[in-house]
Amino acid sequence: MEETEVVPEKVAWVLVRGGRVLVTRVRGVDVFYFPGGKREPGESDAETLAREIDEELRSRVDTATMVHVGTFETRRESDGRTEFRMICYTAEHTGPLVPSSEIAELDWFSYGDRARVSPVDQMMFDTLHSSGQLP
Repeated sequence: MEETEVVPEKVAWVLVRGGRVLVTRVRGVDVFYFPGGKREPGESDAETLAREIDEELRSRVDTATMVHVGTFETRRESDGRTEFRMICYTAEHTGPLVPSSEIAELDWFSYGDRARVSPVDQMMFDTLHSSGQLP
């Protein structure tokens, strides 16, 4: 019997306003990422997203408005297996976007900032760009 490899996953929030998308940077790194995080055991995507956005940005995601906008995977060059998966949602929110202590910075990026985000986030940037949401 072949052992099944668990692929690390992130549930991410994609918030676009005025042709720019919200990104965050954690302390100690230069790369920006979409806000969100890893699922706790037994959590749904909605529960994960709501918890992570509250923890990272002190804002409440309206899970009733969540729309799946894409799932993106990076693959290992050595064997082509999935290395990481990011499940992306849009959703409305209430409250200001206030970075928590784990977030060093939040910013609004255009497509021209694509090189400043992680490889898996770049895939979402490309999708937003091709749909005209991120000029």
